[in-house]
Amino acid sequence: MSPKTVAKPAAKKPAAKKPAKRKPQDPNKHWASYLRRYRPGLVPFVLDALEERYGRQEWHRTLDPVSELILTILTQNTADTNAEKAYEALRRAYASDKAPEVHTPGIGWGGTGLSDAAPPDWSRVENAPLPELIDVIRPGGLAPQKAPRLQSTLKRVREERGSYDLEFLGDMPPLEARDWLTSIDGIGKKTASIVLAFCFGAAVMAVDRHVERVSKRLGLIPAKATADQAHDMYLELVEPTRMHAAHVLLIHHGRAICHAQRPEHDICPLRDRCRMVAPKAP
Repeated sequence: MSPKTVAKPAAKKPAAKKPAKRKPQDPNKHWASYLRRYRPGLVPFVLDALEERYGRQEWHRTLDPVSELILTILTQNTADTNAEKAYEALRRAYASDKAPEVHTPGIGWGGTGLSDAAPPDWSRVENAPLPELIDVIRPGGLAPQKAPRLQSTLKRVREERGSYDLEFLGDMPPLEARDWLTSIDGIGKKTASIVLAFCFGAAVMAVDRHVERVSKRLGLIPAKATADQAHDMYLELVEPTRMHAAHVLLIHHGRAICHAQRPEHDICPLRDRCRMVAPKAP
């Protein structure tokens, strides 16, 4: 009698491969691509027209990075002229023996410029009694909020670097340098970008309320984009060599013509492509 034949189990079919997940598109690159396709030439049109109106803008350093950082903190939620008063008060109250700093702001600055004088002694500012420091910077506005922020910022810089020196940021890739600054409590992308752009000529964009307003009216950034998102959108929209000019031209245009209330459309060099003037502008 022949042995009983044992049936072999049926071979398993190979499992169907799952379709590869598509890598989500970078929203900043997507927006830049959208503008190039549907509103070609918009960015160079805006920058060229603003340069023709206000003049060509070249980068030059205004202050050392620590002075720029402290001055920029003082400008938060107040006018540049008030920040100047607070910074000058710091110089008087906490005088140092350093060489005078020369502040030669361009059209992007809303004040009259600082006097030529030595920067404050940052150690004295960091270690000043808090009520005293609040009184010193009171002319700049929001002193109870800004005084502890100044001291915590200076403390962080000193503890991380061993001195009040931020020149090392100029040797870092711009976005890494921005991340380092924004890791300090109270320092956002706008403040960090101002320091990097004005001290090192870094190709980063600072988006304040004027830049945001003008950009949204023109359609350079989406109407629902936040200012925080706009900082990164601009990195895809503007050539690095024109980033500094883009910032100062847009901020100045927002102050000079594209006001929050009653913008002066008749004299605006951008009206032909402005979506506030014509919702379907090219």
